Amino acid sequence: MSAPATIDNPYLPFVAGSRWVYEGESDGEVERIEIVEDTHDWYAQDEAGNVWYLGEEVDNYENGQVVDHDGSWEAGVDGALPGIVMPAAPAVGDAYRQEYLVGEAEDMGEVLAVDARVAGPTGSYTGVVTTRDWTPLEPDVVEQRDDAPGVGMIRETQVAGGTALIELVGYEP
Repeated sequence: MSAPATIDNPYLPFVAGSRWVYEGESDGEVERIEIVEDTHDWYAQDEAGNVWYLGEEVDNYENGQVVDHDGSWEAGVDGALPGIVMPAAPAVGDAYRQEYLVGEAEDMGEVLAVDARVAGPTGSYTGVVTTRDWTPLEPDVVEQRDDAPGVGMIRETQVAGGTALIELVGYEP
């Protein structure tokens, strides 16, 4: 058995050179997206088309200087396990672990819809997968995420533990 060399899951189009731009509001404040965390993420796609998340190397910045690497993890190190960030065939009710390192990376997801219609600043999308995302590390915070085929994330809304809305305002494949 061999793994595909590329990730071609339609909901996570990782094509070299692509660019996504997001804007939004968080707890009543306009959010301007600036680099405060620089990450190197490791993904792989299995033969069925599930996209696995194998870890991330994080550099957290303050005033232009790296201050720590909180949030970093790597599958197979210190008990960390990989997780699925996008199932090959999402189905309503599917729940899955997106990443796992006790006390550091425990994100979870659940599929809420698989054929939604969503409109936003960059247009209208069909066939959208909507997920509920949360972590036991912050049990009061819940986000809802919309991913469109061929584009990826088009909107993320914080539905518990505060208010936030981040939308795709630009996409260059």
